[in-house]
Amino acid sequence: MGSTAKFEIDGKTVELPVLRGTDGPAVVDIRKLYAEADVFTYDPGFMSTASCESKITFIDGDAGILLHRGYPIMELAEQSSFLEVCYLLLHGELPTAPQFEEFEHNITYHTMIHEQFDRFFMGFRRDAHPMAIMTGAVGALSAFYHDSTNVNDPAQRMISAHRMIAKMPTIAARAFKYSRGQPFVFPRNELSYAENFLRMCFSVPAEDWVPNPVLTKAMDRIFILHADHEQNASTSTVRLAGSSGANPFACIAAGIASLWGPKHGGANEECLNMLMEIGTVDKIPEFVQGVKDRRYLLMGFGHRVYKNYDPRATVMQKTCHEVLAEVGAGNDPILQVAIELEKVALSDPYFVERKLYPNVDFYSGITLRALGFPPEMFTVLFALARTVGWIAQWKEMIEDPSQKIGRPRQIYTGAPARSFVSVDKR
Repeated sequence: MGSTAKFEIDGKTVELPVLRGTDGPAVVDIRKLYAEADVFTYDPGFMSTASCESKITFIDGDAGILLHRGYPIMELAEQSSFLEVCYLLLHGELPTAPQFEEFEHNITYHTMIHEQFDRFFMGFRRDAHPMAIMTGAVGALSAFYHDSTNVNDPAQRMISAHRMIAKMPTIAARAFKYSRGQPFVFPRNELSYAENFLRMCFSVPAEDWVPNPVLTKAMDRIFILHADHEQNASTSTVRLAGSSGANPFACIAAGIASLWGPKHGGANEECLNMLMEIGTVDKIPEFVQGVKDRRYLLMGFGHRVYKNYDPRATVMQKTCHEVLAEVGAGNDPILQVAIELEKVALSDPYFVERKLYPNVDFYSGITLRALGFPPEMFTVLFALARTVGWIAQWKEMIEDPSQKIGRPRQIYTGAPARSFVSVDKR
């Protein structure tokens, strides 16, 4: 018999089961607490509450560990491909060669979007933020592909998963092209996932586009590093929306809306802005002192979950150097600021004691800038990569018989019950 936790309040005693997963801390199962003791728990931000059981991603923030289905993120980023990671997240195991060939074919041949869908983009102002376009466009997919919105049909769930993984780069590239006033570029089936996306973003009819293997690999790695990150705000949003039975396209649109927040998906853009404001290496000491005096915010360091070095940052740092060397920006002053700021922060007792280690946003913003993307596209790329994580989490939730529609509780601190008074007597 498993261990239990005893809860006592107002003369009532409740014994609660203690659950243990494959790894991580033990969990007290409080599901019967309200029924037996007539009390709720209070946990703003859900920092001490598990909302679900999951087999997809494991994070140990203290040790700097991130695993997808048991595989370390650094091994996946160095040795795998984004589409292979997509298969892993969706199905639980790495694919065999025939399985991957079939999966890659399914994704590749779903990259086109309905011809009428392009008219949807024209309804936005030319200066619309690409994330505003993404939120609206992805939500509108259910109006075009309603043959795969039955969440109770496993076949339809998988078709909708393939469609979203495949079409997200096409939609993201169109949002980018639309903001630039350039013609849309259609996908090509002979190109890889990352190649297709870069071509749809940066090719123009006036000249031929040639893929660059270094930039393609960097884009693929960025996608892998952002594919899933356990029960973060946007993933929890997708699960909560999905718990009502909403169609998958609507759920992913909800996740994109949540990701748009600067505290979540906008962190790499904020980090790049910080580095540009510092400007040159000689201004770093003044900036660091300003951080200590709480006059400046240090972006790109520390993480709500990781209390050690972000394992994704190691891969991103290497990728950043490769991209800058390839595009001829090895002496980019922004990179020099980033490197020097990292050295200072890793050696200065003020930052070491507070465990303000570099996170993935620290280098991804610089890398995306070197690839040619403006800051307003950074969160769009995050959403593109995270789509597979959202879908895998949504699919797992739908298939979990213990899951119910989300209904958080509250502590009511408003006015007590009172009688209505007519307006002439107030």
